[in-house]
Amino acid sequence: MCRLTRLVVFLLLLALAAAPSSQSRSFVITGAQLADGTGAALGAGALRVEGDTITAVGAVTPQPGDTVVDGTGLVLAPGFIDIHNHSTEGLFNEPAAVTQVSQGITTVAVGQDGSSPWPLSGYVERLRGSPPAVNVVTFAGHATLRRLVMGDDYKRASRPAEHARLRTLVEQAMGEGAFGLSSGLEYEVGSYASVEEVTEMARAAGAKGGLYISHIRDEADLTMAAVREAIAIGERAKLPVQITHIKLGTVNVWGKAAEVVALVEAARARGVDVTADAYPYLAWQSTPRVLVPNKQYDDPVSVKRGLDDIGGAKNVQITRWSAYPQHVGKRLDEAARVEGISDIEAYVRFAADEGAGMIGHAMLESDLRTFYAQPWVMVASDGGIANNHPRGAGTFPRVLGRYVREQQWMTLPEAIRKMTSMPAARLGIGDRGTLRPGMKADLVLFDPATVTDQSTFEQPRALSTGVVKVWVNGGLVWTGAPGAERPGRVLFHQP
Repeated sequence: MCRLTRLVVFLLLLALAAAPSSQSRSFVITGAQLADGTGAALGAGALRVEGDTITAVGAVTPQPGDTVVDGTGLVLAPGFIDIHNHSTEGLFNEPAAVTQVSQGITTVAVGQDGSSPWPLSGYVERLRGSPPAVNVVTFAGHATLRRLVMGDDYKRASRPAEHARLRTLVEQAMGEGAFGLSSGLEYEVGSYASVEEVTEMARAAGAKGGLYISHIRDEADLTMAAVREAIAIGERAKLPVQITHIKLGTVNVWGKAAEVVALVEAARARGVDVTADAYPYLAWQSTPRVLVPNKQYDDPVSVKRGLDDIGGAKNVQITRWSAYPQHVGKRLDEAARVEGISDIEAYVRFAADEGAGMIGHAMLESDLRTFYAQPWVMVASDGGIANNHPRGAGTFPRVLGRYVREQQWMTLPEAIRKMTSMPAARLGIGDRGTLRPGMKADLVLFDPATVTDQSTFEQPRALSTGVVKVWVNGGLVWTGAPGAERPGRVLFHQP
């Protein structure tokens, strides 16, 4: 498909997405406490939906023909917006998105960590042909574009002529509706990129009103330098920066969340628009190669240093290992004992598998609490459909149940703000994220007394409880079981 044809298709899809719904149905939710998404205190009232839009909030009287939903004892909130999600292909494999809607997610942002579909217009066409239950936001992946320009010759700094081509691809992506540029600078392809390269690409996104969202270059011993780099990219490129899944993932940086906060606060004080998101678990998911930053994956000294930094092989949980599928779910030290080899040799074999995946149990709850206490840190999952980390099915209810109701880290209205209006504002989605007339009817009705996660590291896809009903664009997608409707839409960035 030529570029002109793609543009025509994109403009047609944009017009269709912006067109008012033809649905004539209307319903009223009564009796619930309303969490409007702004952080304001809960308030009594009702809410009326016509088609795909909220038409009245407050003193609402059901009209003849309205369906009435009794929300007594429940909380009604805007649908949760997951600003970092990995359901890119899962939306086609499971369009009902059960693990997502069952936790109240109504919009997912995909194309994360530097990896995205290409071209975005083709991905949009696929979604339009097979709509999912949730809305979809897309980002352009830095590493994806880098491979398009550099091919297999990516293990070096890019050249000025390549920068120009990379900028052009970012401009194309933004023209096809991307909300910005994502990077995964800790991963193989992105790790070779210079600050200058990423800045040039981010500048192209910023020129169109886009966001730079980054899995920063290091979330371990060099976290502080990586945070400074992300801030510098935003400052030089003059665009907003999102530090995604902010964390301190190795022993040597445990307890230093206040230092990270100070770096971000200093940048914000001088006018850099920096925010972050965090998931509510003390374990991260990645490839085993991130444990050895110098890329000497078969060097015993480097491997020992990497394993020691995470607290030992006992903190490495195997999620994918094609050569040893019998060890999936085990810790690396246990797999080593079974095979009769050392932890170091087990790691060498593990890292040699390019498709290998792991969960690192190497974070402190006190650091997580410090991050969530910041008004500029929102909730996001870094999960998705068919994810092998419990965050894929439990993130939002876990915050509401464990960190709001049980441990009282934050108020319920503040937690809802971090899940709704805050990510909506960050993405520039003006018609979602709050409960008010004219907004799209993405809604979550949940029981604040029982909502919680059920997913575990042993059963990562167990569904959350306490989410009673979920609507997307006025269509009912969750009632304790998946709804029949697939009302999700592709949302397009509009500068």
